Amino acid sequence: MSHHTAETRRLSILDFPARKAAKEKISMVTCYDFTSAQVLNGTDVDTLLVGDSLAMVMHGFDSTVHATVDLMALHVAAVARGAPNKFIVGDMPFLAARKGLKDAMDGVQQLMQAGAHAVKIEGEKGQVELMAHIVDSGVPVMGHLGLTPQSVHGLGGHKVQGKAEAEARELLEASRRLEDAGCFALVLECVPTDLAREITRAIDIPTIGIGAGPHTDGQVLVLQDMLGMNPGFKPKFLKHYAQGHEMVTSAVNRFDAEVRHGCFPSAKESYR
Repeated sequence: MSHHTAETRRLSILDFPARKAAKEKISMVTCYDFTSAQVLNGTDVDTLLVGDSLAMVMHGFDSTVHATVDLMALHVAAVARGAPNKFIVGDMPFLAARKGLKDAMDGVQQLMQAGAHAVKIEGEKGQVELMAHIVDSGVPVMGHLGLTPQSVHGLGGHKVQGKAEAEARELLEASRRLEDAGCFALVLECVPTDLAREITRAIDIPTIGIGAGPHTDGQVLVLQDMLGMNPGFKPKFLKHYAQGHEMVTSAVNRFDAEVRHGCFPSAKESYR
């Protein structure tokens, strides 16, 4: 029996390694608002990520560094209200895990109390102990390696990571350290296919790829990206599953035309 036929219950963190062991792929999409969450709650997708990419997608900033814990918590709460049947992961935003234990734990507390079931923390250097502490405190942590967008200034731009041999070794070692720290899953972003496969085989926790090829244990995409809401944004790793931009444009233009021609509202849409 496929997991979809039985899937009315929400996933728990125990399902992630179990799915990897059963070679069943994990699907994750970003979600930032109540309306989208309501729609996604009725889909087969496994898990929702309230990503700090919302700084760009929902607020128009040029990078994710503008997200704050307060902003993340606001969106996590909206998604949690809309998708009670989904496992929700909330992103710890720019520097939220880098200001010492108390501030980090305050941030984690805020996201979990807003309705997240886990937090995602980018990077590994200098925060493995913190991640272990969060896990020991009873909060599931998802790791995130490769292209870590919060560090985009430090990485010198949006580039594929782990191409050089030494970089590749380092990513593999970092993955092992995150597994040891107790992470229940690991996002690999913009990593060469072979390296992503190697990391996926080397650890027992599932890898969820974005621009990391087909051999990871799951995939994540930004909802608005996969729906083609911005047709000009088409990086190599992205597939458009709908022509969302065209669909919305044409619907709004039809509304406009019907208003101008006096055919909307008709008697059907009017009260007697």
